[in-house]
Amino acid sequence: MPPEPAIPIAGGSLSLESFADPLLVDPEPPLLSAVVEAYREAAPDLVDPDVAALRALDGDESSGGESGASTTPPELPRISVLATPAAFGSIAGGFRAASRLAALADADAFDLLTLAEPQPNALLAGDETGCVLVGVAGEEDARWRRVGDDPTLRDRYEGTVANADPYRVRTPSRRRVYAAFEDRFGEAVAVDVVRLLDPGPPLPASDPVGPRLRAYVVGARHGAHDRTLRRACEDAGLGSPSTFTRIKRRLIDAGLVETERVARPVGRPRERVVAAAPLSGPPLSRVADAVRESLDG
Repeated sequence: MPPEPAIPIAGGSLSLESFADPLLVDPEPPLLSAVVEAYREAAPDLVDPDVAALRALDGDESSGGESGASTTPPELPRISVLATPAAFGSIAGGFRAASRLAALADADAFDLLTLAEPQPNALLAGDETGCVLVGVAGEEDARWRRVGDDPTLRDRYEGTVANADPYRVRTPSRRRVYAAFEDRFGEAVAVDVVRLLDPGPPLPASDPVGPRLRAYVVGARHGAHDRTLRRACEDAGLGSPSTFTRIKRRLIDAGLVETERVARPVGRPRERVVAAAPLSGPPLSRVADAVRESLDG
């Protein structure tokens, strides 16, 4: 049985399973990150699957939805998170962190709701109990102190929850990315895409060699048909086909990608994108640097 998701508090830890139908209200980014991390530790193959887990999940008949998200394990409590867009955005600034949040939303483990007005304190409330969470400075990590025991807290926010707009994570989960490329091209391409999205440091949205470009580059290194590659990127939730038409043009202009016609017995020829020497030569671990150097040049 996986461990219960719990967050560190002064004097120990606070299990989220101790709250029936839990609601987290107005968490600061460190607290929200701690809750995401608690779920990741409890169910890493759901929240942050590695390549081996993605291969195994590919045959999981329990998966559902076009995103390929696995159903929520029954041991994990479903939590409603009512937070400001700034709080959500601050913990989803890099691809890997955002993909974890997306995985939890896809799996219906997190119900992400937009908080319009900040609250005096962060709250964690269930049907039978509720408390204020006050940040305290720990020796190593930011921790929190549980204050109070109020069973009416959740009821006070029912109207706010009912009227809150959903928060949409624009970054797809790793599971969705892998499933989209595996479906269109097979395991080898899907694995390379996921690995190229896993740089050592976080992959921020501001990186000029961002997730969309990296995914398209992998397809070019495998000699993918352009239309199928753009559809895979769209299925993965990385962007629209027109976005990847612009990316293809940028890569062609930089001398990184070439195109070739592929005749078909019936219908118009298809176009294949092929990696040019600066892109085809380096190992996968060096591809992003090679692309960056060519684009900067």
